[in-house]
Amino acid sequence: MRRFLRPGHDPVRERLKRDLFQFNKTVEHGFPHQPSALGYSPFLRLMAIGTRSGAIKLYGAPGVEFMGLHEENNTVMQIHFIPDQCQLVTLLDDNSLHRWSLKQHGGASELREEHRFTLKGPPGSPPSAMQITAVLPHSSREVLYLGTESGNIFVVELPSFRVLEDRTITSEAVLQWVPEDYCNRRSCELVEALLEHPKNPDQILIGYSRGLIFLWDLQNNKVTHLFLGTQQLENLYWQRDGSKFVSCHYDGSYTQWPVSSDNRQPQPLENLVPYGPFPCKAISKIYWQTTKNGLPYIIFQGGMPRASYGDRHSISVVHGSQQTAFDFTSRVIDFFIIFSSEPTAEFDDPSAMVVLAEEELVVIDLKTAGWPAVHPPYLASLHCSAITCSHHVSNIPLKLWERIISAGSKQNIHYSNMPWPIDGGTSIAPDPPQRDLLLTGHEDGTVRFWDASGVCLHLLYKLSTVRVFLTDADPNDNMNTLGEDEWPPLRKVGTFDPYSDDPRLGIQKIYLCKYSGYLAVAGTAGQVLVMELNDEDAEHVVDHAEADLLQDQEGYRWKGHEKLKTRDGPVRFEAGFQPFVLVQCQPPAVVTSLALHSEWKLVAFGTSHGFGLFDHQQKRLVFVKCTLHPSDQLALEGPLSRVKSLKKSLRQSFRRIRRSRVSSRKRRGGSGNASEVQEANAKFDQDMLQEMELAPVQRKIEARSAEDSFTGFVRTLYFADTFLRDSSRHCPSLWAGTNGGTVYAFCLCVPPAERRMDEPVRAEQAKEIQLMHRAPVVGILVLDGRSTPLPEPLEVAHDLSKSPDMQASHQLLVVSEEQFKVFTLPKVSSKLKLKLTALEGCRVRKVTVANFSSCKTDDYSENDLAVLTNLGDIQIISLPFLKLQIRYPCIRKEDVSGIASCVFTKYGQGFYLISPSEFERFSLSTKWLVEPRCIVDMPEVTSNSHVHTKSGTENAARKS
Repeated sequence: MRRFLRPGHDPVRERLKRDLFQFNKTVEHGFPHQPSALGYSPFLRLMAIGTRSGAIKLYGAPGVEFMGLHEENNTVMQIHFIPDQCQLVTLLDDNSLHRWSLKQHGGASELREEHRFTLKGPPGSPPSAMQITAVLPHSSREVLYLGTESGNIFVVELPSFRVLEDRTITSEAVLQWVPEDYCNRRSCELVEALLEHPKNPDQILIGYSRGLIFLWDLQNNKVTHLFLGTQQLENLYWQRDGSKFVSCHYDGSYTQWPVSSDNRQPQPLENLVPYGPFPCKAISKIYWQTTKNGLPYIIFQGGMPRASYGDRHSISVVHGSQQTAFDFTSRVIDFFIIFSSEPTAEFDDPSAMVVLAEEELVVIDLKTAGWPAVHPPYLASLHCSAITCSHHVSNIPLKLWERIISAGSKQNIHYSNMPWPIDGGTSIAPDPPQRDLLLTGHEDGTVRFWDASGVCLHLLYKLSTVRVFLTDADPNDNMNTLGEDEWPPLRKVGTFDPYSDDPRLGIQKIYLCKYSGYLAVAGTAGQVLVMELNDEDAEHVVDHAEADLLQDQEGYRWKGHEKLKTRDGPVRFEAGFQPFVLVQCQPPAVVTSLALHSEWKLVAFGTSHGFGLFDHQQKRLVFVKCTLHPSDQLALEGPLSRVKSLKKSLRQSFRRIRRSRVSSRKRRGGSGNASEVQEANAKFDQDMLQEMELAPVQRKIEARSAEDSFTGFVRTLYFADTFLRDSSRHCPSLWAGTNGGTVYAFCLCVPPAERRMDEPVRAEQAKEIQLMHRAPVVGILVLDGRSTPLPEPLEVAHDLSKSPDMQASHQLLVVSEEQFKVFTLPKVSSKLKLKLTALEGCRVRKVTVANFSSCKTDDYSENDLAVLTNLGDIQIISLPFLKLQIRYPCIRKEDVSGIASCVFTKYGQGFYLISPSEFERFSLSTKWLVEPRCIVDMPEVTSNSHVHTKSGTENAARKS
């Protein structure tokens, strides 16, 4: 009966697969792409961020994160928390309101959309008249007040979103209270701001864009106070005791108004233009915070002189004689102040300012002298310089972890020690089982080390390679330095800096050995730096070596960029990873592959011209191998000369198509009459049909020509201690795979430790394998006698892995874009293959070995291949039999940059960029799962809680 079973169907294996594999997208790391709105709840101590794509994200204490997505994918314009509730309301640019709730489900809180509503006017009224411009959630938690472009204010019942038409405040009713001589009582225009009186919930302050401000009595439906402003209004803010409020205006001024019972039309107390007298930008938002010492904090956005500082994005903080204009490198979306929210407190006593800029979140400590920034535990600006590559290292030893943190703490001395002020909710996720690092390379020549162990991606340490080279910018420049008499008193804050001094500094490849502390970093201009970890600052000379990858070739001329110039003499490096040797590839092309073997003290590197091996202990070049094909002219043009390359490749493609059509015509109609041709065609079709029946799912894959461009491009490098010459002796070896489907294998002779500095490392080419289909080689792996991948360097020495089996024969796995092929070693005879492209119609983009553990039992785990294809699917393929286990759709096939940025971990997780500033984290394992699990409990509601219910996010997002 066994032969009648469907091939590959094994019930026991199917159960085991369910225990091993499960696909989940778990958490988004980094900064939200294109933020558009900000909200804050002093009651819940939670912050909310909305984006242009309709996402809404809530953040509290580290590990407390929630995410929701509006179905409409419209821009979130405003976010408002309902006072003293686990609810919030969002306003989208399609004029729809959405109510969200935090509810507990399965032991954890979840963010859910409960209701949606669109404000509609009477028949025949223009849609713009009902456009919502200001939202006020009332402290009674029963209604929302909605200001509109027509000047009318509608009242909407909560939670049903039913319009209470009898309570509408019309612009006509308000205008009746305006004196006849005030601009001929023209229209109020749109509602700019709505604020509830901090001491009397039956009164609301209404501000219209033309400058009119009214205090409206909700009980008697009348104006109690009228404030006649002369400038276009931007925003309003109540002072804590309700005796005064502040208005800010389009001309860069702000005005303080008194509210007294004996004067219904008071005059302003003061009108100031902070950065006058020249024309200034609008002040779009303002806070007036009281303190115990009597001097208020006046905090406002904008107001800079237009002529000289019109392009600056600033928020100014004024406290007595202290004044600083915080200068942001991207547009400010909104900001709020964290202050005392106790209703019995007499003063505001602000503690922190939270600023949402377009590219980062910045928090300023207002309690500490000098107002330093607070290091954020999440919402890191991953793209402060564009990410160019990434590298993940699992299970970092504690000693290395502590040394990296120590180096990072010395860089953070300018940050405040204030605890993170947004601390609502409680994380109930289990502690991370191990310490994981995610390293990102950047365009400006920096490498950032991120703690990727848990939900929060936290920056531990930043390494810069710039000091090794001569660039236009001096690394000692301090952009925050201010002159004593400089006005306005600008101070640059934040880390986002999209401009690179030199694109050649960009990091392309990273390789970290977690056991030895060696780090290899390679860049855009052919530079390869080898570094070691030093706990102290040091000054030393960086040794240089050149690797001429074209030394045996004649007639080639590099047309790309020049190499980076290096500094002469000793260079001072701060504590952390410090380079001790630089290998410069010639031509200075982008380094495309990198491998480091810390036990043998060797580093291998590859470009589009070839590859080389460097002994970083003796600081000596071992060998170079040119892989350039005579037709590979594109490889000599560099990344900046691709227009000609595109034209050439298009010409070649059309010529190939034309040749194939001509040859097929000749085959079918070369000679004979029409009947013979028909018979030949019929026989040809029948043969093709039989061939298809024999292999019903295989697609015909056309072998690539050796003349295709970039065939010498080195895609992968791999060190292995295996049997290369004969089956009796194993030796160190280096393997290289190219874009043209060629695999090179070199035998290495590494002297023993006692003679390591006296004798040179020798290398000799032992094998050269040419794949018939000539597809690019994207991965090489050697399996030991137990069919287990060879351990990492020094892994066995640290008792973290079994010694490889050197008794039975080894196997070589070569992964190309189109197929997986297993060879026996040392004979290199084909043993097994899986034609992925022929069977699935896709190509391999990323491949790695991952260890999967069963969620049911602790004593079973297995190694499999995790494969990402050009269609965005992830496939898990068994080792060593190359059987497809399961397939998951992960990334949209149109998202080419997301697919290119994907990096797998050793234990079945992965990361890929969903935007320039965000990593999506996913898991393929049932056991290794990192996702936020948190609870937001309802705090006790105190009496007179309306004192602190203002979220302070009226319409800054709409205006900006």
